[in-house]
Amino acid sequence: MTLSLLFALSLTQTFSPSQKASDQERTVFQTGSTYKDRINIRAKVAIVYGIDKSMPERVLAWRKRGYKIHLMTGVAWGEYQDYYYGRWDGINHEGEVQTRQNGEKVGHGGDVYYMSPGASYGKYLAAGVRRALEVGVEAVHLEEPEFWDFGGYGPGFKAEWKDYYKEDWQDPASSPDARWRAAKLMYFQYRRALQQVFDSIQEYNKAHGTHVRCYVPTHSLLNYAHWGIVSPESSLAKLNGCDGYIAQVWTGTSRTPNYYQGIKKERTFETAFLEYGSMQNLIRSTGRGVWYLADPIEDNPDHDWGDYRNNYHATLLASLLQPEVSQFEVMPWPERIFNGTYPSEADKTKRVPIPNSYATELQVVINTLKDMKQPSVKWQSGSQGIGVMVSDSLMFERGGPTASDDDMGHVYGLALPFVKRGMPVQPVQLENVSLPHYLEGLKLILMTYEGMKPLSADVHTAIAKWVRGGGTLAFVDADKDPYLRVREWWNTAPNHYKTPREHLFEELGVGRTPTAGNTPVGRGKLIYLQRSPTEISHDRAGSAWLIDQVRQQAKNLRWSESTSLIVHRGPYVVAAGMDETSGPETVLKGQFIDLFDPELRVQNTVSVGPSSRHFLVDLAKFRGAVVAAGGEIVQQASNDEGWTGTIEGIADTQGVVVLRAKDEPKSVTLDGAPIQNHAYDASHHLLWLRFPNLPSPQVVRVTYR
Repeated sequence: MTLSLLFALSLTQTFSPSQKASDQERTVFQTGSTYKDRINIRAKVAIVYGIDKSMPERVLAWRKRGYKIHLMTGVAWGEYQDYYYGRWDGINHEGEVQTRQNGEKVGHGGDVYYMSPGASYGKYLAAGVRRALEVGVEAVHLEEPEFWDFGGYGPGFKAEWKDYYKEDWQDPASSPDARWRAAKLMYFQYRRALQQVFDSIQEYNKAHGTHVRCYVPTHSLLNYAHWGIVSPESSLAKLNGCDGYIAQVWTGTSRTPNYYQGIKKERTFETAFLEYGSMQNLIRSTGRGVWYLADPIEDNPDHDWGDYRNNYHATLLASLLQPEVSQFEVMPWPERIFNGTYPSEADKTKRVPIPNSYATELQVVINTLKDMKQPSVKWQSGSQGIGVMVSDSLMFERGGPTASDDDMGHVYGLALPFVKRGMPVQPVQLENVSLPHYLEGLKLILMTYEGMKPLSADVHTAIAKWVRGGGTLAFVDADKDPYLRVREWWNTAPNHYKTPREHLFEELGVGRTPTAGNTPVGRGKLIYLQRSPTEISHDRAGSAWLIDQVRQQAKNLRWSESTSLIVHRGPYVVAAGMDETSGPETVLKGQFIDLFDPELRVQNTVSVGPSSRHFLVDLAKFRGAVVAAGGEIVQQASNDEGWTGTIEGIADTQGVVVLRAKDEPKSVTLDGAPIQNHAYDASHHLLWLRFPNLPSPQVVRVTYR
């Protein structure tokens, strides 16, 4: 396409991501603050946090500034003293606090505690949420239903055990069976509490003719299991009234170290990629939605700004490499990002505010995220169609006396060898495999029952059907997990299986324990590898061994390896290079602007080397007039005479606009005054404008004649 034709197209199309997103709520953020100019980040939705007395006032303040309003409140903990001490219903509920083995209550500061929710806890939360419904919030987010695996010792939990299992409480640390049963009860308690709130909101909607939606912001299944937390996860999508999730993935979760080729270290990008993938596959085929969160800093306040920025790039790109999702929580707590001080990258003994260039970059990225719903998606990577099976029961085998691998080798030992070779592996939610079309597009699934178990037998029917239809199942397991002996469906009459693997293999028609290797199953095949995935993760040569086994036997998979993961989403290119791998680095050629480049320069080649991160605009494919903007920009007019639009951003930050311009302009003004800091590139027909941002719209006018 010629440059003149490309420019002509830009004049006929309006680029206004915020307008496109107005109904879809593609960008949101959460805040405990009232509106302030310094946190006017111009995402579409402000999620007001907390149901305290200041909530109505905060809702009104954000609404006055043009934001749509959601509400978020904690589920596991909050300022819920009225409930603890009986002021709400006249019944003291202190026994419902999560409690350690030594009798210590699990706290969140002061007299705020993690709850072991009793039968009326969800009703208490529902009453608080009602106050938000009455001030007109459009959705409610019930955050982080979390039960720590060490918290099952309180009197309330013991009473729940008696009621649920019809047997006396057992110390969760006394046996694998007791640990498993404790976790299943924790899982049930929070699912019950959330259903109570969902039901209350549905009753309100019916009575008032409203359509308030319900979402659950939650860490990924992989992170909860890694950190020893039980949460209802996939079961929430099956509850009446649950509209979806926010995937709370960020540097703090994804930098949790894991093993690969015998080396334990932080692998923020790869871990985040699998975390976001597990959240996407949590809702796949359910009709629910999900926002992906990324945090420009993290909860730990002692890393430096360079560390925060590098890891933000890693997590953001990991989310963008899930092209099925185009909704984002652009940040939590903007007040701590733009008003806080953190160690300087140059001198870690000094705490400084956010660097100006980073503040501008974040606004450029936020504005671009509104435009990520693109009809054209193209992968440039290694083999696709690979899944790694995961189950909510990953959370049930944590804690003593015989926890699964502390470093989650049973997951990462199967997934990382493929991710590191540029293959976009999908975590596949075991509980969802029976949903229509859920396994479509998958050619190879890696699976183990080390560290997790199937919660029902019916999932094996769906897996067997997929294999017989042409899929390859690589089952990697040494049958040594002590949780194989917990009281469950596979060993309870009429079933008498030593392991649920035996039931799966019978469904496949290969006998309970076939010979290791490759066994045809219909048009597909079973690859049975009798080895521990955790052992593979700890073995220096384990990754290569697994890859060789699968490559030789998975003939239905077109094998391809890469040193990078790259996806083209319309005119945007998301590119991440791999370390700990070998092979030539990918080089992209064309005309690109990297949104992570503070100068937003045009680059003709981009090398995607080890650990490199790039969020690119491909100028040859971009059709709008505004290529990038550090603030929310709304185009008002674009023609042969010039371009006019408004921009609004965060107070005391640097604004920037990169604009297509057919000629060097005669004049460039901001609210009628000349913009001094501007530059025109005749070879690319681009105009760069820089000026101080304001938290109210400023009119930008570019004149050619």
